[in-house]
Amino acid sequence: MKLVSFDIFRTLGFPDTKVLKPEQFLAHKDLLKNADWVLFPEYWQLNALVYGLKCRVFPSIASYRIGHDKIEMTRAFQVVAPEHTPWTLIEANGPEEQEAVWNAMVLPFVAKLPKASMGEGVWLIENRADWQRYCERTTVLYVQEYLPIDRDVRVVIVGNRVVSAYWRTQADQGFYNNVSQGGRIDNSPVPSAVTNLALRLARELGVDHAGFDIALVEGYPYVLEFNRLFGNQGLGKDSDLKTAILDYLQEQAEPEGPDGPAGPAPLWPVAI
Repeated sequence: MKLVSFDIFRTLGFPDTKVLKPEQFLAHKDLLKNADWVLFPEYWQLNALVYGLKCRVFPSIASYRIGHDKIEMTRAFQVVAPEHTPWTLIEANGPEEQEAVWNAMVLPFVAKLPKASMGEGVWLIENRADWQRYCERTTVLYVQEYLPIDRDVRVVIVGNRVVSAYWRTQADQGFYNNVSQGGRIDNSPVPSAVTNLALRLARELGVDHAGFDIALVEGYPYVLEFNRLFGNQGLGKDSDLKTAILDYLQEQAEPEGPDGPAGPAPLWPVAI
C-alpha cells in the first residue's frame, strides 16, 4: 500500500509511508491522489482531500465528522442507541432556555462545552452558582444526567475490533476519570456488555478509529463520548495499534470492478 501520513507520531514505523506536514498538502496533490490511503489529516483538510482530491482517508469521515462536536456525537448516539445514551438536553444559550434547563434537571447534573477533550470543558453542576458560571462560558447549553459512577471504561476500536479495553478510576479530586485529569488505569476485566456496545456504535456510525468512553451503572452500559484521537497511556504492551491499523487498511483495499471501487466493508462485532 502507498500511504501518506499527516501525523508522524501516530504512523511511526508504518511501511511505504510518506509523511507530510498538513500545511504542505497543496504542494503534493499528485502524491495524495495516487495514495491508497491518506492517514490522520487535520480536520480542516478533510473537505479538500476527500471531495477535491478524492483521497481515501483514515480515520473514516464519520470518525471526523461525528467526533468533532459532542453535541453532534450525542445526537448520533440518540439515533442509534437511545437506550444507552444518558438523558441529555441541548438548547440555545438564552435567559429563557437557561431557566428552563435549570428547572428540568435534577441536581447534581453534568454540563459540557461542545468541543473539548481530556476531561476539559466538563462541569459537575451542584448549585445555581455553578450553573451561572457554566452559562457564561458556553454558546450552547449541553447538559446530561449525572451517573453515579466512580469509574468508566475506555474501549479502543480500530476497524472492526477492540484493540484495548480498560477501566479508568476516579481522580483524587473526584468526578473526573480521564487520565489527563488524574484518573488511574485499572486493567481488571471489562464486561462484554461494554465492548459489545462500543463495537455496535462503531459499526452503525461508521467510526473506525476511536476511544469510546462507556459508564456501567448497575451492570448497564451508557455511552458518554468517543475520541477520534485518543491517548495511549492505557494501551497494554500486547495492544499493537500499528498492526491493527495496517491490517484494517489492507482489509479495506479497493477491488476495482465494472461498477468502480467497492467502498469500505461493513464493521461487524468480533469476539475478543
